[in-house]
Amino acid sequence: MGIREERKAATLKAIHAAALELVESDGLDAVTVGQIAARAGISERTFFRYCDSREAAIVPAQHELIEAVTGCEIAPGSTSGQIFRLLADECRKVLGAEIRGSEYRRISRLIIIEPKLLLAITRQEEAFSAATSEELQRRGLLPAMPALIIGETLASLWRVAWQCFGQAERAGEPADPVELFDAAKMNLVLLAGPVPE
Repeated sequence: MGIREERKAATLKAIHAAALELVESDGLDAVTVGQIAARAGISERTFFRYCDSREAAIVPAQHELIEAVTGCEIAPGSTSGQIFRLLADECRKVLGAEIRGSEYRRISRLIIIEPKLLLAITRQEEAFSAATSEELQRRGLLPAMPALIIGETLASLWRVAWQCFGQAERAGEPADPVELFDAAKMNLVLLAGPVPE
């Protein structure tokens, strides 16, 4: 990672930490973008270069996920099933990295008490699905419908893993989001049958 990328990552991390601290102590409705920016040591203008809302500052953006999936090497002539499995594996890797480097338990608890955060998550999932579908079409790997199905299915697997994790957290049960992602994928295969080659 170059100096510029390191600086961007550090700024995003500071914004995220500030937003989490403020919302945990004061509640989402009481926190302003100005307060988050001040706590992170940046201007409001800089804040909006990184996040489009308070909610997006709390919930980890899916930029890494989008970059990993849209930048994935896919051999020309791959079937939709092969592409799906390859991209699902990329999602799993990003999820594992996110768990190691994120405050996912704190975020999960906030989502339970701050339902407005679900809107930010939904917007991120829509952006991820659209970016995945558009990239598969742009590269000429798949036509519109299978590309969109893959984008939406990956977003659904991601969402189901996190929702199940949140439910387990509420119930006080131990859970691992990566294992839940694997379970969601397995359930999908069981529901739909084997993905054709």
